[in-house]
Amino acid sequence: MFMKFDAQKALVTYSGILTAAVIGVMVSAATVGIGPAKFTEIDVQRINVREPDGTLRMVISNQASFPGMPVRGQEYPHPNRDTAGLLFMNEEGTEVGGLVFGGKNADGAKSSGGSLTFDGYEQDQTVQLMGMQEGGRRMSGVVVNDPPEESLDYELTSRLGQMSPEELAEAVKHPAYQGAQRAFMGRSVSGASELVLRDGAGKPRLVLTVSEAGEARIAFMDETGAVTKVVRPDS
Repeated sequence: MFMKFDAQKALVTYSGILTAAVIGVMVSAATVGIGPAKFTEIDVQRINVREPDGTLRMVISNQASFPGMPVRGQEYPHPNRDTAGLLFMNEEGTEVGGLVFGGKNADGAKSSGGSLTFDGYEQDQTVQLMGMQEGGRRMSGVVVNDPPEESLDYELTSRLGQMSPEELAEAVKHPAYQGAQRAFMGRSVSGASELVLRDGAGKPRLVLTVSEAGEARIAFMDETGAVTKVVRPDS
């Protein structure tokens, strides 16, 4: 004896089974997402690392997707940064340093560079490990800077790259831009190994130099930059 086929009941049953299957897949996927995912290789253009509340703490990015200047969760355009690398943010979502790098051979003009920096609070870098090459000019070393206590004007900073030389000279008179380099240790553009110590105004006062040929000297300067005394091994 054959049972009568009820198409409506069959459709309802099929829909229920399909819905249960979809829910099962979604639950399974959500459960898998809780644990760490493992990859042998991954290709990405940018990775954002965030706190549970969404605060951005680190960005790994290519040049095209590199962020501007993150400040308390808001991003301002950077006036001249055109590179790839890592950018670090503090607990407030404000940039505090980074590792950037780049280089190319444009019609025989070779360039290369890298920089690891640590910034002051809402300020520019305080320490920089850097290396750069522009054609035949090369320089590498450690730079120590002394930025002001006052926070940067980020809206003003974002416009520096579009200013004329006269406008730029006027803009950087702002107290937040009155920091100075205090020390450099490394290879100078001349090819010499140098240790340069500067005063609070950024003027060199003591320079220890060893030239490429091995000539060593210590130079003392006054507040105008004039050399007041030179000490050499045979002095």
